[in-house]
Amino acid sequence: MDDTTIICSKEDETRRMLARLDTLIAWCRMKFKAKKSRSLSIRKCKREEAVAFTVAEQQIPTVSQEPVKSLGRWYNSSMKDTRRGVETVQFASEGLLAINKINADFRVSLKCGVSSSC
Repeated sequence: MDDTTIICSKEDETRRMLARLDTLIAWCRMKFKAKKSRSLSIRKCKREEAVAFTVAEQQIPTVSQEPVKSLGRWYNSSMKDTRRGVETVQFASEGLLAINKINADFRVSLKCGVSSSC
């Protein structure tokens, strides 16, 4: 099992799901690493910092305590996606500058052939 996301509508459902997963993983002679996990609790469209979840008898850090990078993107407590556009433009600019710096003598030729047979 690589990455797992648990989304529940209630806090007690989340705790019950984590407990069941912990039991299942322990049965398989494995264990979760709470340090590599992150939690985010949202209540009435606002982050709830008081809620703490545990797995393998260790507290899972919140996203505001320790931001996490997943699939090349950082997730933190800001809950805003406005920086993502700036990051994308910066990433594309850096890539284009790197391409321009390559001392390339490549020539692209496009050969168009017309066939008279159908």
